[in-house]
Formats: sequence, structure tokens, C-alpha cells
Amino acid sequence: MADNPYSSLPDHRFWRKAVTGLPPFAIDPVISMPFKIAREDRVATAGSCFAQEIAHRLQTSGYTYYLAEKPPQGMSAEEALRRNYSMYSCRYGNLYTTAQLRQLIERVYGRFTPSLDYWNRPEDGRFVDPFRPRIEPDAYETVEAMRADRESHFAAVRHMLETMDVFVFTFGHTETWRHKADGAILQLAPGVAGGTWDENVYEFYNMTVSEVVRDFLAAVDRIREVNPKVRIILSVSPVGIIATYEDRHVAVSNVAVKSILRAAADEVVRARPNIAYFPSFDLVNISPNTGRFYRDDTRRINAHGIDRTMKMFFDHFTDKAREEEAIRSLKFDVAAEAEASARVVCDEEAIESA
Repeated sequence: MADNPYSSLPDHRFWRKAVTGLPPFAIDPVISMPFKIAREDRVATAGSCFAQEIAHRLQTSGYTYYLAEKPPQGMSAEEALRRNYSMYSCRYGNLYTTAQLRQLIERVYGRFTPSLDYWNRPEDGRFVDPFRPRIEPDAYETVEAMRADRESHFAAVRHMLETMDVFVFTFGHTETWRHKADGAILQLAPGVAGGTWDENVYEFYNMTVSEVVRDFLAAVDRIREVNPKVRIILSVSPVGIIATYEDRHVAVSNVAVKSILRAAADEVVRARPNIAYFPSFDLVNISPNTGRFYRDDTRRINAHGIDRTMKMFFDHFTDKAREEEAIRSLKFDVAAEAEASARVVCDEEAIESA
């Protein structure tokens, strides 16, 4: 056979050898990673709800999950969980878009102050933060209390950005809502968890690949202004979107959203050093795995799929000498997984109950 550019490529470059020729549990799309996580590294998380799975596993596997915004002294563990102190490293809730992340960083350093200050809950008039409207389940009695909590939150975010060693961020969505006055990005549409929908005040927007890339790289550059050595792990959430505002079938929008995010992730890792792409989305969506890794609702990932993706995370991001111990802690436990899954908070799900 004549030589051609593919003649000497390794097996993992060919579908027949790397996918068709292997049982599903043996498929591993990771070839190499640019860095490892040490047990003492402070690993912070943010992004869509799938990032919480990594946070849960870090906390139970002997690694240092960085909880930079801690509950007040004396608060019980149950109350802290109810008030979302352990959802992510700080109480920002889900950051579904890269625009949310960029603006959060700008806000905590005083580079952007949205004109939108607060919302009221229609059912009781209590105050909520428009940029994290479900973070305080009882809302706030006064706007002053809300602002004070916001300032405390901002201080925690600054501390996290400046002192974390590894930042794990999961791309979740491209569809978003903006305040027309200044382009401030909201976590949820107005009216879902506070505020009132008014098309003269708010607008829907769907981000493009270039905008996702632009905003994430801007966020990375701003983080590295205050923390030059931070390493970043980027992933795309395999969890399907819960609804679309585009005038088309939700399945079509889901493919569009995930395709945009996956393409953007590819551009990002080529554009900056020390950004690793973790292919949880790719593993779950390889054709032999989709039927095995999704729950009955075909949107969320089941315990087996989470177990497999997290094992892949520890296989490739942890020290090989300690890998066996980490993997032992990831043995499939139905009860433990059910409990962990119950703690995963997806603010987007409020759309269906609004």
C-alpha cells in the first residue's frame, strides 16, 4: 500500500480502532493533558450545573476543593446546603454563559456596575439579586441586606480568583437574557425567579461561537492579571438544555447550542496556554454511550455516566502515583450517587415551574 499522510498515525486517530473496536467502557477520548492537579492545589469550580459533579467528587476524593465563600460561623451544614453555600466555590449560582463569567469578573473589580440593582418577588415582594435570583431561597427582607450580601460575595469571588490554583469552568448555554440599558447579562429570564417581564426593558440574545470565545478569553485574561499562574480546565456540559426561546424545536436548539459551545472550546484551548479541555461532552455523546449515560428524561446524565466521566477526569488530571487511591474512591455506589445528584442545582429548571 502506498504511503499517505494517514499511514503512520496511531490507533486513536481512527474511529474503527478507537471506537468501533473497543467496548464502550474502554473508550477514552483523552490522549494527553497539559498539567496535573496535586492534592494541595486549590481547585475552584464555576459554570453550568454539570460542574457541580466535579466539585462533589473533589470533596470526596482527597483533593482540595476550594470553597472560597463559606457559610457564616454557627450555620448548620443542612442550612448552608439549603442556602447554596456549597454549590460552587462561591455563591454565584450557575454561570451558564461566558458573558456571565466575564461580567461577574468586571463587576467584582468595579469595572462594570449594572444599572439594574434588584428585583422583587411577585409572591411576597421580597428582594432578590437579578444576577443570582435563586441563591437566597427566602430572598431578602430589605434591599440593603441584599446589597450587603452582594458585597460580601464579591469579596469572596475576588479572593477566589486571586488565590486559586486550578479553575474548572463548564460551558452550559448560548441563549441568554440581557438588560437593554447596558447589556447586563442575567442568569434567568425576568419573571422566572423575580422581576417582571417587559420587552421594552429586557431582550433575548443567542451567542455565536466568536462571542463565546471572545468573552471567555477576556475572562481568562482578566483572571490572569491577578493570578498569572492559574491553570484552567474547560468542559462543555453534556446536560441538554431545558427549553429554548428560539422559534424552533428544542432538539434543534440543543444541537445548535452544544455545537457552538464545543466549537468555541476548541478555539479557546488553541488561543491560550495552560487551558485543558476535558471531553466529558464528547465521551457522553459518542454513539455507543448515549443510550447508557443519559437518564430516562434523555437530558440529564445518570449515575453510571457521571461515574465514568469523573473516573476519566481523575485518570488524566491526577498524579499517577496516587491515581489508584483516587479511583477506589470513585467506585459506583448507587445510594451515594443518588444523594449527590439530588444536591446538583440547575437554576434553569425554574423555567418549568415559573
